[in-house]
Order: sequence, then structure tokens, then C-alpha cells
Amino acid sequence: MKVAVNISRILVGSLFIFSGLVKAIDPLGLAYKMQEFFEVWADAGYFKNLMLWLHKYAVGFSIFMITLEVVLGLALLLGWYKKLTTWLLFLLTLFFTFLTSYVLFSGKIRACGCFGDCIPLTPVQTFTKDIVLTVLIVILLIGQKHIQPVLKIGLRHVIILVATILVVWLQFYVQRHLPVKDCLPYKAGNNILELRKMPKDATYDKFAYTFNYKKGNEVKDFEYGKQPDSTWVYDETAQPIKKLIEKGNGKTALINDFTLTTLSGNDTTEALLNTNGEYYLLFIKDKEIKAAALNASKDFISRFNNKHKLFIVTAQPTEIAALLFNKNNQQEQGLVILICDGVAIKTAARSTPTLYKMNGPVVQKKYGWADLKKIK
Repeated sequence: MKVAVNISRILVGSLFIFSGLVKAIDPLGLAYKMQEFFEVWADAGYFKNLMLWLHKYAVGFSIFMITLEVVLGLALLLGWYKKLTTWLLFLLTLFFTFLTSYVLFSGKIRACGCFGDCIPLTPVQTFTKDIVLTVLIVILLIGQKHIQPVLKIGLRHVIILVATILVVWLQFYVQRHLPVKDCLPYKAGNNILELRKMPKDATYDKFAYTFNYKKGNEVKDFEYGKQPDSTWVYDETAQPIKKLIEKGNGKTALINDFTLTTLSGNDTTEALLNTNGEYYLLFIKDKEIKAAALNASKDFISRFNNKHKLFIVTAQPTEIAALLFNKNNQQEQGLVILICDGVAIKTAARSTPTLYKMNGPVVQKKYGWADLKKIK
């Protein structure tokens, strides 16, 4: 039993630390995934008010959960408050198992984001991982007496405290300066136009549709044009029946929701991304922007716009224009505002704002808002 406990202790502790740190480099990724869960549950009527409240504070909840993962994993390896640690690990794993089972069996959410964007897992893989993890933690609960502390108690306290501070600091740092490792399709060096193309081997779901037809008092369903004769009359009040006959392979473009639209409603994505030479995209998702970030944006625009091609990309053009400058000032500067879907900006810009240095369709470099002042 002692050997099984020690093996489980190392595996569980290491996995929780690794899982937490992988997500700590991009806490907004987990926050957005949490919001997806909250939206689905709110739409389904499950504790709607609570889900809406959690949705609003998803970033704080994300930081807390990531920090808890790392601290519990480290606490287990150190033998720090072993009874409390093992029970918290057990409850947390049950919660994760519930989430992964919901993803797997409901089909309403594509992935759980258990290891962030850097290590994407399928729903089956994440659910299996949590089942194995639950078994290992049950072994720890049964054999708690074999979990022996490492180092002196005072040193254990210090390590836990320092680790907590560092993990929290890292998560706030990357929200200002962008993730230390970019695992998203918009990372530097990627060609956005190429990644918007569907893979050559992609196949799509194929469906058969049947329609309701009447002949006197008799009612039957037929595929369009395949009714036995013209005496069968189409029932316009009935909804067609959609049946999946062949499943596609699920392959899609890595970037499938990125579209840039002018204020007049024209799609300028291809035209802009095919621009020769260097230009810049400043992503400001919406008006929910911190005062320091807003001031950094204004300062950057005032000293940069006349020297380089600069475009503002946002989901809320009117609100952002009001925050950055008045209408006359915008005309004087000749600054162009482009509209992009907010979900796409969430993926493209992990800091509000985020600046892209572009050369044609290729991302040359990315900057978080705290780094705008360094750009000459």
C-alpha cells in the first residue's frame, strides 16, 4: 500500500502542478472556457442568476482555480496538511469529472480546456484522465498515513506561500504582456490567410431531408422529388426532418471566425491581409478596458498613427471611438476602425488591447498593452 500511495502521490501532485502552470500562462483562455459553460447552463435554465454572476467574474474564478491546482499539487508532494489536501484534491477531481462528462455526453461544448490551448485533448481523453485521477486520489485517501511530510514545517509554509504569490503574479503579468508561450493560431510567424483555408482532406456532415406530404387523410414523409406521384401534396406547415447519413471528419480551418468589416459593412479581410508591406492592427475588443490600458492606447495612437499604417479592430466601434477620440479627431487622424466578432478577438488578443505588427497576412510580432510604450 505504501508504494501505491507514493506512486499516486507523485503522479497526482505532478499532474496538478503541470495542469495549473499550463493554464497559468494564459488564464483568459480558461476564463473564456468557463464563460462558455456558464452560458450553456444559463440558457438551459440551470441556476440562471448564479451562472450570469459567475460569467461576469470568470477571470477571477479562473485565477483562483489555476492557483488552487498548483498549490494543491505542491502541497501533496510536500505532505502539507495531508488530510485537507487529499480531500480538496478529491472534491476538485470530482468537479472536473463532472465537467468532462458533460462535455463528452452532452455535445454542447467542444472541449473542456483542461490543459489550456497548448495541449488540446479530446473529450474522451479528458474524461478518461479524470477517471484515472479519481482512482489515484482514492488510493491517497485510503492510505493517508503513508503520506510523510517533506522538509520542516516552517519551510513547507514558506514554499507554499511563495508558490501562491508567484502563480498569481504570473497570471496578472500575462494579462498585461501576453502569454509567455503562445499556443494560439495567431502566434507570430503564422499566415492568417492560409490558416483561414479549410484543410484539403476535410469532409462535412451529410444529411438527408424528408418532407411531409398528404394524400387525402394519409400522411407520409418522402425525400424531395421522390413522392410516388403528383397526388401527394406537400404540407407547408410541417417542418422537414433532418437525418445524418454520413459523419464528417470534423477537420476545420484553424482560424474560422476572423473577419474584418468596415464601418459601412464591407468585408475587407482579404484586401487588408493582402496588403504589401508593414502595417499594424490594434485589437480592443470592447469598452471594458482598464484605465491604464486605455491611456496606453491613446498615447500609442497619438505618437504612432502618423508614422505607420494603423487599424483599430473592435467589436464595438462606436463605443471605442468615443473612448479613444471624438469624431472630428478621428477624421483628422485618418484612423480606420474595423469591426471584428468579439469571440474572434478573444482568441486573437489575450490582452486588452493587443497590438499586431503585420507584414501582409503574416503576424510578425505581438504586444500586450503594457508594452505599447516601448514601441518606437
